[in-house]
Amino acid sequence: MFYPAYIHSDADGSASGFFPDVPGCYFAGDSLDDAFQDARSALTVHFETLCEMREELPAPDAVERHLENNPDDYTGGQWLLVDINMNQFDGRAERINITLPRRLLVKIDRFVSEHPHFANRSAFLAEAARRVLPG
Repeated sequence: MFYPAYIHSDADGSASGFFPDVPGCYFAGDSLDDAFQDARSALTVHFETLCEMREELPAPDAVERHLENNPDDYTGGQWLLVDINMNQFDGRAERINITLPRRLLVKIDRFVSEHPHFANRSAFLAEAARRVLPG
């Protein structure tokens, strides 16, 4: 899905921008290219936070609609469309079958029993995966 972002370059070569459809989601960089790279990362982190807070993810609107509704907000910059895979934010649980060495499973179960904030083995494995895997 494509989310429009509006970006401004500064006199020093740095750039910053925002997503009109995603309140509070900003990005920046030392150069225009750096800001372009940061845009996707900022959107991903923002959406992950909204998911963790159990809030609905905003849908993107067309650039033309933004220009029609608030033309004065979009002068002196440029538009960027950021493509983001929305499947990564699908929080539905899915049952899987995995195989682990018994010794590792015992360690996991012991850790879970000693750390009550993990509801169960699945919660522990999900958290471990979130910490290791990139956005």
